[in-house]
Amino acid sequence: MKEDQRGLWYWYHNVSECYYHIQLTVKYRKVLLHDKVKQTIVKSMKGFKERYAIEMQQMGFDQNHVHYLCRFLPKYSGGQVIRLIKSITARQVFKEAPAVKKVLWGGEFWTDGYFIGTVSGHGDRK
Repeated sequence: MKEDQRGLWYWYHNVSECYYHIQLTVKYRKVLLHDKVKQTIVKSMKGFKERYAIEMQQMGFDQNHVHYLCRFLPKYSGGQVIRLIKSITARQVFKEAPAVKKVLWGGEFWTDGYFIGTVSGHGDRK
């Protein structure tokens, strides 16, 4: 994958500039996103671009949910990317903050649902 000066990604015969807004919510809407958990989530997302061609532009945290602005190659579906994000971040949170798992009764970190929407800056370009 190559990136040009305009930020377009070139991959084989494709050119893409697809940005996505993804929102993931903590299971049972528990207020668990304290500093240690936030740092763990941010740290677990490092290297995603090199490993999976998923670039995290920004992350925003609320008390019980996280917003991601990211882009990924069109070879992935939104569901595949979300499954990857959820599994890797949850595994790291449970590993580095084991008390969180007890609050969630030893279960999952994220809810089953999610929000995903496409974002484009083309309307602002001249």
